[in-house]
Amino acid sequence: MPVLYVVATPIGNLEDVSLRALRVLRQVKLIAAEDTRITRRLLNAYKIKTRLTSYHEHNKRAKLGYLLDCLKEEDVALVSEAGMPGLSDPGYELIVAAIEHGISVVPVPGASAAVTALVVSGLPANQFLYLGFLPRRQGERQRLLQSVADEPRTMVVFEAPHRLSKTLEDALKIFGDRKLAVCRELTKVHEEVFRGRLSQAIEHFAQPRGEFTLVIEGKMMEQPEISEQLETELCELYRQGTGAREAVALLSQASGVSKKKLYQAWLKLIKGG
Repeated sequence: MPVLYVVATPIGNLEDVSLRALRVLRQVKLIAAEDTRITRRLLNAYKIKTRLTSYHEHNKRAKLGYLLDCLKEEDVALVSEAGMPGLSDPGYELIVAAIEHGISVVPVPGASAAVTALVVSGLPANQFLYLGFLPRRQGERQRLLQSVADEPRTMVVFEAPHRLSKTLEDALKIFGDRKLAVCRELTKVHEEVFRGRLSQAIEHFAQPRGEFTLVIEGKMMEQPEISEQLETELCELYRQGTGAREAVALLSQASGVSKKKLYQAWLKLIKGG
């Protein structure tokens, strides 16, 4: 049965392509490419002769039926301009249509600008929120940013160079002067990773060029302080002979106050006798 292969391609450096991706691109009968010029450079570099057809934002409706017809008889590979297809590009519609028609969809994973930027940002990467490209209109963009202003997870955003300054200014206005990493031209010759505050990034990228991925710090949750009642409970546990680890863990779980703060208070109790 024919297969739609969803194939990741390099986000810049042509060496960042997997051996499996190259094998699949050679074996399929057709490659549906978001930008045939960029994909052709990759194919030429590895001497791959597979037939190409364009599939992008402006022809996705007209081309969908044709690609589904091809998938009745032959394997097709879907590739985006860069990275993993389906993320902020028209590949999503083809993937959904293939699934609805009972066609097997097989991922061939690889490079992703969002994950690449996240892991070099220096910001927490255990959880993150991917926002893709922000709205072009300022009002819509500000409303979206406002909706995630209290989001504690790290956020990943794609942005075009001509909108970068406005996006940074909107983020500063809504989020405050948070930490972020601005990743420019990842894996390419002029790769740059700027780490700092939003206000510093605005000044640094006064004349932005290239492709940008922003990794923005989530909202820092305020740590509750030790109340008088909590101090009384800590003293009582101390008088009862409860061990430091047990007392701190017990009260931290009940109050939400960090164990570090409670342990510091415990040490003061010991010093005070």
